[in-house]
Amino acid sequence: MSEVKPNTIHYGFIFDGNEKLDEVLVMLMRAPHTYTAEDTAEIDCHGGIYVMQKILALVLRNGARLAEPGEFTRRAFLNGRIDLSEAEAVMDVIASGSDDALKSSLMQLGGSVRRMIEDARERIISEVAYIEAALDDPEHMDLTGYPEILRGRVEKLRGELLSFAGTFDQGKIMREGISTVILGKPNAGKSSLLNCLTGEERAIVTEIAGTTRDTLEENVRLGGMMLRIADTAGIRATDDVIEKIGVERALKLAEHADLILALFDSSLPLTDEDEEILRFIEDRKALVLLNKTDLAPVTTAAFLRERAKKPVIEISAKMGEGIGELEKSVRELFFAGGLRLNEQTVMTNIRHKEAVTEAAESLALVLAGIDNGLPEDFYTVDLMDAYASLGRIIGEEVGDDIVDAVFTRFCMGK
Repeated sequence: MSEVKPNTIHYGFIFDGNEKLDEVLVMLMRAPHTYTAEDTAEIDCHGGIYVMQKILALVLRNGARLAEPGEFTRRAFLNGRIDLSEAEAVMDVIASGSDDALKSSLMQLGGSVRRMIEDARERIISEVAYIEAALDDPEHMDLTGYPEILRGRVEKLRGELLSFAGTFDQGKIMREGISTVILGKPNAGKSSLLNCLTGEERAIVTEIAGTTRDTLEENVRLGGMMLRIADTAGIRATDDVIEKIGVERALKLAEHADLILALFDSSLPLTDEDEEILRFIEDRKALVLLNKTDLAPVTTAAFLRERAKKPVIEISAKMGEGIGELEKSVRELFFAGGLRLNEQTVMTNIRHKEAVTEAAESLALVLAGIDNGLPEDFYTVDLMDAYASLGRIIGEEVGDDIVDAVFTRFCMGK
């Protein structure tokens, strides 16, 4: 390989002794211009499992070994090509289930978190250096009035960190999807709505009330968002043991859901079951869907809006109408109508939230020290604690146990 020109692709055949295994392309790349910042060779063969296994066995017999989970990305991190937040973003890109999640992950892979953390740490260390220099040379550097200057800078930085941590709930929803439960009485159109959103006949739809007796869960992409939707048994009093269990399970799921889609039949007046659902969603995050708008209305949107005190969206699950308005309402409910991923870095990692929260707490201690008139050298202790906490995010203040925990999440190799 040392005699071959770097960053070139070579065509040929792979042989195991006299046996021709496959027609391949071999790419040879030199450090540091590779994913791991090390010399790399890649074999592109035909995609059959059997032929890949044959080539892999041949390579292993000649001294190679299988990569550990996340080993390539780990090598990139250890070789300084990426920081730990960017390494975590690699797995987030792979696991992305929506446009928003993918955009956020790509921003972090491009260094958006790293740049924010490096800027914060530079501002902290600048204050520490100034304090230490002034204490070492009091004849030439005067700290008179400095605590108030420091207060303003620390308050500003702490506000920025808390604002970043405050995006975690949105980031978690982008990453994992919105846990959503469709709730309604029998024959309100819950299964039809699920089928409409998935674009497939995933749920059985009949005129017989109580057809759905258990929950059916599907991942649905609604615009750029992902919803983890559960279609549930119709809410009603019943003597059927199995259906009764389904109703209980539906309410239990709804209690813990991020979003409830409360479905009502516009062609019928509200029933006791409808009233029960309205009471259930009073203090929960919910959207009211008035279904079957393709039929003559009996219950109107205006009446239901006044009764529910929630946003009401008119839809026809059968005809696929009103889904655009549903998408808009979900986005407004969870992302204030317009999370601007091109401008805002969103926190998606609980490890990052813990580190940023700890840094903000350390900065709060700096402010308390200023309020209490403590000597300036006390400030540096808490400033350095904040500096270290932020360093954990990008991998500069972590032990092997944290690194191991991060990379065990990866799929094999990558």
